Amino acid sequence: MIVGVDGSASSLDAVDVAAREAHLRGVPLRIVHAFGHAPGRLPVGAAPWNPADHGLEPMVHGVLARAEERAHGVVPDVEITRSVVAGEPLEVLEIESRSAALAVVGGRGHSGFAGLLLGSTAVHLAAHGHCPLMVVRGRPDPAGAVVLAVDGSAAGEAAVEFAFAEAALRKAPLVALHVWNTWSEHAYEGPGDPLTAVVADVDHLRAAEQRLLDETVASLQEVFPEVAVERRLVRSRIRPALIDASRSAQLLVTGARGRGGFAGLLLGSVSQALLHHAHCPVTVVRGKE
Repeated sequence: MIVGVDGSASSLDAVDVAAREAHLRGVPLRIVHAFGHAPGRLPVGAAPWNPADHGLEPMVHGVLARAEERAHGVVPDVEITRSVVAGEPLEVLEIESRSAALAVVGGRGHSGFAGLLLGSTAVHLAAHGHCPLMVVRGRPDPAGAVVLAVDGSAAGEAAVEFAFAEAALRKAPLVALHVWNTWSEHAYEGPGDPLTAVVADVDHLRAAEQRLLDETVASLQEVFPEVAVERRLVRSRIRPALIDASRSAQLLVTGARGRGGFAGLLLGSVSQALLHHAHCPVTVVRGKE
């Protein structure tokens, strides 16, 4: 379990969440701080960049100490290790994610993680990280459900597994939410109004989307019988419906790319919209492709 910190309030909030997640899983928490220049970006012939030469070591260790104190305040017995790397945060977190069960970052930060949700960093990590990425944002309802965005894609199977496991760990109900509209048979959202577009048989389409939802969660319900599951089929525009559902959730789980994605894309428009606009933490889980 890793959490990226930069000393900002947002990253410390992420430490709180990461400490709880580590405790639930019974794994150590690794606090990662990246700063300075990546060695590969130094000018040719330049001396190696040393943080000690810039008086940054006390500052860095102060950031880590505050983060560690924060984690122990949430879970006193959580095992913690520190990782300080001179390099670009995006590259550092991507490398660190190779050996992690989950990566956690704050919604906004400064220095190394500045503009996390305003630029390409979160999108890049969600698309290229080697483990699920949890972005801590919004005001989650601690008594709310874990909401799973069901899209029926092969790539989304990993997100379904993660959502069931997370609900079991949290002892929370799971809402399996599948949003459909009259474009669902074409598996993408294009110009026009998906709610009023004409299809040959709306009832047939609705029944097909219900079967998709049922089949997606059926096998996992057998694996996690202790999780109370609500299967929710909603006819609406996809992004607004999922964002609205996040208002009463404690966590929203989505795949990186659904059946409506263009071939070759690693992160879909729905996942990106949730990272920017959801009202609770969002976990993006990449498929096995």
